[in-house]
Amino acid sequence: MNRTDALDRLGRTPSSWDMIVIGGGATGVGVAVDAASRGHEVLLVEQSDFGKGTSSRSTKLIHGGVRYLQQGNVPLVMEALKERGILRNNAPHLVHDLPFVVPNYKWWEAPFYGIGMRVYDVLAGKYGFGKSRNLSREETVERIPTIETDGLLGGVIYHDGQFDDARLLIHLAMTAVEQGATLVNYARVTGLLKHDDGFVAGVRIRDEETGEEMEARGRVVVNATGVFSDEVRRFDDPQASPIIQPSQGVHVVLDRSFLPGEAAIMVPHTDDGRVLFAIPWLGRALVGTTDTPVEGPCLEPRPLAEEVDFILKHARRYLTKDPERSDVLSVFAGLRPLVAADDKAETSQISREHAIRISDSGLLTIAGGKWTTYRKMAEDTVDMAQTLGDLEPRACVTRTLNIHGFHRHAEKFGAWAGYGSDAAEIERLAATEPGLDEQVHPRLALRRGEVAWFARQEMARTVDDVLARRSRSLLLDARAAEEAASVVAEILAAELERDGAWAAAQTEAFRELAAGYLPA
Repeated sequence: MNRTDALDRLGRTPSSWDMIVIGGGATGVGVAVDAASRGHEVLLVEQSDFGKGTSSRSTKLIHGGVRYLQQGNVPLVMEALKERGILRNNAPHLVHDLPFVVPNYKWWEAPFYGIGMRVYDVLAGKYGFGKSRNLSREETVERIPTIETDGLLGGVIYHDGQFDDARLLIHLAMTAVEQGATLVNYARVTGLLKHDDGFVAGVRIRDEETGEEMEARGRVVVNATGVFSDEVRRFDDPQASPIIQPSQGVHVVLDRSFLPGEAAIMVPHTDDGRVLFAIPWLGRALVGTTDTPVEGPCLEPRPLAEEVDFILKHARRYLTKDPERSDVLSVFAGLRPLVAADDKAETSQISREHAIRISDSGLLTIAGGKWTTYRKMAEDTVDMAQTLGDLEPRACVTRTLNIHGFHRHAEKFGAWAGYGSDAAEIERLAATEPGLDEQVHPRLALRRGEVAWFARQEMARTVDDVLARRSRSLLLDARAAEEAASVVAEILAAELERDGAWAAAQTEAFRELAAGYLPA
C-alpha cells in the first residue's frame, strides 16, 4: 500500500467510482475487500489511521459469543461461529484456536456450563475449533496454574478463536488494494455531494496531512464509520435521529506471570452481568471487559478509574497472584457502535447484530455487528449497494478469498509469524540494511526494520500508527512504547522524508497519548 499512489489515483481516475466507502475500520475495509473482489471500482477514505478506533481495541477474540447464547440469540451465535471458521481458513496466520476454561466453584456449574458448551459445539458444526469437556480440579489447575484454588471443584473447557485485530485489519486493507480498491488514510470526509434531485452523488474530502480539499463522485456512498455513523448521517440530514448508542469496553494488560498457562479463563457472570475474560496474548495477559454507556464518540476514549478497579477486583477473585494498579502495563478503551431501537436499553443487553439503513437520499449506513462477523456484514452491504447503485450484480467471493499474508504454517517464522507470507521479506530487510535488526526498546520485540516496512508497505504515517496498530507496543507496555517514541520518529522521518521538527512533534504527541494508557 502506498498513500501517494492512492492519492494520485483519487485525483486522476475514475471520474466516478462504483462505491465510495467512508471509514477504515473492520466494517469499511471489509466492504472494500468484498466490493473490489467482485470487480467494482472502490474508493475508501478514513479520517485517521486504519483501525484507529474500535477495530484495534477489541478483546482479540474471533468467537461465537457465549454470552449471546445465554441470552438466547441462537441465530447470531450460529452466524458468528460459521464466520469464525471461514476466517480461520482465510487467514490461518492470524487466527488460531484458544482453549478457554470456565472454573467451577459451585456444584451446579459443571453440569450447567458443560451442557451449554456442548450446545456451542453443536451450533459450530463443521466450523468447530475443538470439543468441550468437563475438567477435574487437578486438570483445571494444570491448565490455569494461577487459578484461585480455594473452593475450586473443577472446570469446563471449550474452544474459540484468537487473533490480533489491528494486524488483521492492515492485512485486509492490503487485500483490498490487491483486489483493485483505492484506500487513503488521513482523508476526512467533510460533506456529501448531491445530485439536483437530492440523491447522494459523492463526498468532499480533506487531506489531513496537506489540507488539500478534493471531491470524489460515486454511484453509492457507504457510511461505515462505526461510532461516528450519526455524524456522517447528519451530513446527509441535519435532523437525522441517532441510531448509535455507544458503549465503552476497557481492557487491562498485565505481565504473563499472572496467567502463565496456554489457556484462557472465562468468567460467565461478573457483578454487572457481563462475561469476563483473562487471555494470554502476545506474551502478556489481557483482562476485560467493561460495558459503560457513553455520551458520544471520540477517537481516543479514556478508561475510567472505576472500570480499571472493576477489572482488577474481578481478576483477584480468580487469580492466586492478585494484580494491583502498579502491575498494569497498559489499559485501553474502545467504543462499541451498538444500534439500539430503544435509547433507554441497557448497553449490555443490546444485540450485537448488524443493521443496514438507507436514507431518503440513498446514503447507505452499515452499523453494529462485531469483528467476527465483519465478512458477512460486508457481503450484505455490497449486495444492497449493488441494487441501490444499479451496479452489475456480481456474487460475493470472500468466503474463500485468502487474506494478505495467508500462510498455513506461519508459526515457522517465530516472532514474525503474524506477518504470514510477508515475514521472510521483513526478516531480509532487517538483516540487510544497517541497524534495522536492532530493537527500538529493550522491553519491546519491535525492530527498526519493521518500522521501515510499516512506512514503505503498510501506509504508516505517524508514531502512533507504528506503536499502537502496526505493532501493538502501546498496548503491551505503554511505558516502553513512550520511551521508544523518539527512535520510531527518527526512522519514520527518514522514510517519509520529514525533518527533525516533525520527528520532535511526533515524539511529543505520542508521549501525551501514551500517558492515557496508564491507570490514573
